[in-house]
Amino acid sequence: MKALFRALLLMLLAMAGAGPATAQGRGPLVLAAASMQEALTDAADRWAALKHLRPVLSFAASSALARQVEAGAKADLFISADEEWMDYVQAKGLLRANTRARLAGNALVLIARKDSRVALNVGAGFPLARALGGGRLAMADPAAVPAGRYGRDALMKLGVWDGVAGKVAAAENVRAAMALVERGAAPLGIVYATDARASARVRVVGVFPAASHAPITYPVALLKASADPQAEAFRRFLIGREGRAILARRGFTVR
Repeated sequence: MKALFRALLLMLLAMAGAGPATAQGRGPLVLAAASMQEALTDAADRWAALKHLRPVLSFAASSALARQVEAGAKADLFISADEEWMDYVQAKGLLRANTRARLAGNALVLIARKDSRVALNVGAGFPLARALGGGRLAMADPAAVPAGRYGRDALMKLGVWDGVAGKVAAAENVRAAMALVERGAAPLGIVYATDARASARVRVVGVFPAASHAPITYPVALLKASADPQAEAFRRFLIGREGRAILARRGFTVR
């Protein structure tokens, strides 16, 4: 219910800001996957340093953001953690034509608390269920959230999903999943490599083979509802040389 309330509140705020952003003294409203927090904050800071109005950043699960766009949120840019939710928004006719682009890539990792001594080699048939013991596996919701879907697919490919499916602690987004591990509420979790890098309270136990899941890609696109004249310029900044360099410094893969 808390996640639903936050999603509805964000949508109402976005709809309330339907007028031109420049008239309100703010930059474009960017709806972005939760895992992009540090990188996009850096990018927004740099954009502001270049004498532009600083973009307003709103982070949540890609699934929640896509549904907010569908419900009429007057945002300017959407950045998803997978192609599927961007496809969903595009199929609804809510993207500005010819603005969809690949922004970055990522990797999937298994994490534990910094002080944990667990050791595992992530691979086919690895003893994940045994390592969990009576604990839970923290993941973003595998039914809807990209990080959770990537994680579920990887575990299925490695042949260990059936042994842990009943032990999953499904979180509203990947950062919420990592927080469960940080607090000790779950001994292990599955997050993106960039999430683990952003936390001083977790460590990477292992990296999932790239072949165990679909490529992790972050598409960006301008929304048809955008009314901010700087929104397209900020999108181009993100996919340009300087924007990609910022993403790379935060651990994302760029090309």
